[in-house]
Amino acid sequence: MSTTGSRRLAPAYIAAATGLALALSACGGTTNTSSTAGGGAASSSSAAADPNAPIKEGLKVAFLPKQLNNSYFTVTDRGGKAAVGEYKGVFSEVGPSEASASSQVSYINTLTQQGSNVIATSANDPKAICSALDEARSAGAKVVTFDSDTDPSCRDLYINQATAEGIASTQIKLISDAIGPDGGDIAILSATANATNQNAWIELMKKELQKPEYAKLKLVATAYGDDNAQKSQQEVQALLQAHPTLKGIISPTTVGIAAAAQYLSGSEYKGKVQLTGLGFPSQLKEFLKNGTMKSFALWDVEKLGYLAAYAGAALASGQITGAEGQTFKAGTLGEFKVGPNATVLLGEPTVFTAANVDKYNF
Repeated sequence: MSTTGSRRLAPAYIAAATGLALALSACGGTTNTSSTAGGGAASSSSAAADPNAPIKEGLKVAFLPKQLNNSYFTVTDRGGKAAVGEYKGVFSEVGPSEASASSQVSYINTLTQQGSNVIATSANDPKAICSALDEARSAGAKVVTFDSDTDPSCRDLYINQATAEGIASTQIKLISDAIGPDGGDIAILSATANATNQNAWIELMKKELQKPEYAKLKLVATAYGDDNAQKSQQEVQALLQAHPTLKGIISPTTVGIAAAAQYLSGSEYKGKVQLTGLGFPSQLKEFLKNGTMKSFALWDVEKLGYLAAYAGAALASGQITGAEGQTFKAGTLGEFKVGPNATVLLGEPTVFTAANVDKYNF
């Protein structure tokens, strides 16, 4: 995928998502819907930053995803590892095996004790890890969130893969196009019930559904698969049994959409119940080609992790403090600017169809 920051954007296939003025956030989107200024970084003066300062060598950079062995975070963390290698830092990856609100706290505490310079995390809950992150920052660590934000006061910078509004409008547009003009009942298959980004997108999708052009679409249920493939398939089955008139499912999570596609592909609902959401081309291309799905969307996941790692290094090296308007260079992705609420946008998502999916290899 060609998302490369504020200077070069990914292919703008999303015709209806005209509100996607992104540089990009969401598999989780912009999850930061608060108007509160960011943490210590956001309130710092831009005069305290030295944009010409070199990146310090030997920075200890830890990636803490929502859960390990999740294909989405495997790819984001791979991007982070590549970036850390470029600036000669020390990369580590730790995290829980299951995504839950408090499961990341003990890992943050350990990273603080180990003297981590940068902690890059995707939060399972916007507040549950705040106390631990505050202690880490007091000990000198810079905290960068990506994919799913904390409360802005708990971190120094948030790397947003796209705007929440853009992600929401894209998914509603895609399910509407897939179902057709007659509309019908739809459901959402989310990750965990407390996931910041998922909940932000769901609320915005509900608002999007209030537009006149979507009057014939009716959201009848929201289910939570906890980013577990087996549970996600069970939730899909339950949705289909509980709502026999269901016409479509939106799953804004890579684990959920892959599980739903697998289930629908081998069932009587293939081609009858439409599916869209956020997923990997490598996982879903077969389902586009066999008629299970018509389209889905995502941003360049590896570049999300890469950008997060460079943002952390820029903070830890004093190039930026997180104040709005500051800029930093993120390796091969080029220059990025810090926006409101200490947020940096990656770029636009791409919509994948059977016609273009073979062009992408992530």
